[in-house]
Parts: sequence; C-alpha cells; structure tokens
Amino acid sequence: MRNDDIFNESKLYMPGGVNSPVRAFKDVAMNPPVIKKGSGSHIYDEDGNEYIDFVCSWGPMILGHCDPDVVEAIKSTSEKAISFGATTEPELELAKYICSTVDNVEMLRMVNSGTEATMSAVRLARGYTGRNKIIKFAGCYHGHFDDFLVEAGSGVMTEGIPGSAGVPDDSIKNTLVAQYNDISSVESIFEKHGSDIAAVIVEPVAGNMGVIPGDEDFLKGLRRLCDENGSLLIFDEVMSGFRVAYKGAQSIYKIKPDLTTMAKIIGGGLPCGAYGGRKDIMEKLSPLGPVYQAGTMSGNPIVVAAGLATLKKLHDYPQYYVQIEKLGQKLVDGIRKIAQKKNLPVVMNRCGAMFALFFTEASEVKNYSDAKKCRQDIFAKYFEHMISRGIYIAPSQFEAVFLSVKHTEQDIDRFLEAFDSFEI
Repeated sequence: MRNDDIFNESKLYMPGGVNSPVRAFKDVAMNPPVIKKGSGSHIYDEDGNEYIDFVCSWGPMILGHCDPDVVEAIKSTSEKAISFGATTEPELELAKYICSTVDNVEMLRMVNSGTEATMSAVRLARGYTGRNKIIKFAGCYHGHFDDFLVEAGSGVMTEGIPGSAGVPDDSIKNTLVAQYNDISSVESIFEKHGSDIAAVIVEPVAGNMGVIPGDEDFLKGLRRLCDENGSLLIFDEVMSGFRVAYKGAQSIYKIKPDLTTMAKIIGGGLPCGAYGGRKDIMEKLSPLGPVYQAGTMSGNPIVVAAGLATLKKLHDYPQYYVQIEKLGQKLVDGIRKIAQKKNLPVVMNRCGAMFALFFTEASEVKNYSDAKKCRQDIFAKYFEHMISRGIYIAPSQFEAVFLSVKHTEQDIDRFLEAFDSFEI
C-alpha cells in the first residue's frame, strides 16, 4: 500500500489516523509519509522516498536507526526473555549502570514512558513533602498527565488547545504556572504558596516549545527557592538526558536536582522511562514507603537490553558528543549565513544535539510567550519545502530538530542546500 492509502485507511481505526497527535501533520496541512524502515541517519517511506531523518523518533535514536549493537541486544534477549513481570538481573544491570554513571541519581524506579516518569516523580514529591501544589512553566510539556496539561507545550501548542477536554478543574487546581526563564514569576508564587509547594518541575532545556535552553541564573534560582522553602526540584530530562550531554543538562549547568526524570534514549528506541534521585526520597516509594506506583511492563527485559546497549555505547565513546557538537554548530552557522543572505527572519536556539529554528522578527526566543509569536505560516511553507527535498523534520514550529551520531557532514550539507533554496 502507498502512503496516502495507509494513512486514509488508518483514520477508520485510529483517531485522526495516528497514535500521537503531532504525527498527523495537521499543522502543515499535508498527509504524513508512512515510514517503513530506517538505517543510520536515513528513513524510507512506503512510497520508496528516502529522507535524512532529523526527528530521530522525537529524540531516542541518538545512535541512529538500527544500530547493530542495539539490534543484537534485542535479538539475543528476545530468544530467552520477552516479559516476566518479575525481577530480573538485566534490570539491576541497567539501574546500577545509570546510578554509577549519572550524577545525582542514587536510586531509581523504571517505568514505561516519559509521562509515567514525570507523573510518578510529582506523586513522590507530594508524598515526601506532604504538600499538594507544584510549579510548572508555561510551554514546558511533561506528558499528558492531567496535572500537567496547563499551558503545556508540544502538540498542545500545535493544536491550539489551552489545556485538554476531559481534564477536571480539580486536577489542575494544585498546578501553578510560572514563566520560563523568569525567576521573579517563581518568586511571586513562592511568596504566596511557599508552605504548600511540593516541587518545581522544569525542563532545563525546554524541547516542546521549540528548543529553549534555561538561563543559568534562572535554573540556579530555582534551586535556591526550593532550598529556602523545603520544596523539591525536579529536572525533566526526558529529552535532554543523555542527549545534550551524557549526564544531561544538569551536568552542563552544574545544578543538583532532587529528582530527575528520564525516557527516550534510555530505552534505545523502545518504550522506557525512569525517575530517580536522592535515596531518602526514593525510599518513600512502595514497597518501602507509602507512595504507590507500579507497572507490569516496567523493567521489561528486551527494553532494558536495548537501553543498556545504548547507554554503554554513549558512555564508552565520549567523542560522539564532540562529533554531534561539531555538526550542530555547522548547521547553526550555515543557517545563520543563509538567513542573513536571504534576509529571512529567524532565531536559532541550540543545546548539543537539540536545535530549533524559529521564524520571527524578534531578536530572541526565551519563553512560551516568545514562541507563540513566531510565524507558523512561514514554518508550514518551510516544512513542506524541506520534506519535498528529502529533509525530514518535525511538522511543528514547537518541536526540536535532533542530531544523531550517524549524521554526517554530507547530511548537514544536504540540509543547508535545501534551506538555501527556500523562499518565503
């Protein structure tokens, strides 16, 4: 079957023809390609079209598609184990490896997605502190848990949904929203609600309103306010963990969160998540403590094998991050040069292997308000132009461009050649 036939028939069986809204390409008014296979930095659709992939499954494929070591780990494990719902040695291996190679994680609990990780971390923070309220930031997307769907980023921005139907008011009454990169907005909330704030949850490098790195003073200010008020600081490193650096954004900013949430890369492309941090906090989880959280598929042997193979490779080859940094800088420098030549109104934000191109007359994009003012109409034209030239990027102004270790200088050159021929 061809792309359009598969997508149109999918609409009969799946809402919108997709299992995650952004895949529908609704914001760019075209049918999505239906992907058949991937290898390295390239993917191929059912019509036989080849693309250089700058989506990387929305982040996890930092080693590229079908990395031989990851594939072998999956194959060898699946011959003897698929699922037990019981304790296994491989899950100990992965937990021990993360705790021994990642700062600020003394103990962790595995789950199956980023949403599970963040919602569980917030429940743990509430159980540990005995408080109810949390602070999140406008434009930061922490998954589709009810408490987070207030001024969220990602597909919620693309769809223009202020929150979500089906979320009761009671579910969000304890969610307080501050402005990203604006510490004074957080101070105001603490002044009013400090004694009942369980945690502040933040993406240290926001990746769901486009890529917006946190200012160092802003993130350090969050650490200070949490310390002063007895609240926990949760770093959502679902996207930035093992991507902007092996030890995540917290290693770049040199800030110690109380809890860290992880997903995407830790599963090597398979469904996986985890949250971890200080031992005294993690020991509040059942069966040791009163905070309940469970999952039949958590620590699944095949997922754990793929994740361990991925993390070991990233840890053992630190030159991968040097390589990605070099390619990322080449991409940014090239786009900037072309934009100046063609007088295109762009702002570029990058942190390591995460990058965003905003179409805006503004000089910077620092928060949700800035991102919302960007020209989505121009982005839609840009997207259609790039994908028609074999450059596969996210179909939304508010998603990231991702690089993998399999991308080459030739791939970057192809991106820049395509961008150079773009006209508004």
